[in-house]
Amino acid sequence: MHRSRKSFKETPNNAVRAALSGNRPARRPSPFVVKARPVRLRAGIDPGSLNTLADELDVHAFVTRNRSEVT
Repeated sequence: MHRSRKSFKETPNNAVRAALSGNRPARRPSPFVVKARPVRLRAGIDPGSLNTLADELDVHAFVTRNRSEVT
């Protein structure tokens, strides 16, 4: 919308009209390609304890939720 300088209302209306008309664009857009690269853990991060924080947050949420039901 910003590039074409069209309003919010005009943009979806044009898209719906184009889809319902059955007209296809002359050229197909090039496929999106992901350029993957190897990712390594930073120094000092223990791969064996990556889920520790998530587990602690789950336990805290469980305890908090059940504590409010008991009182």
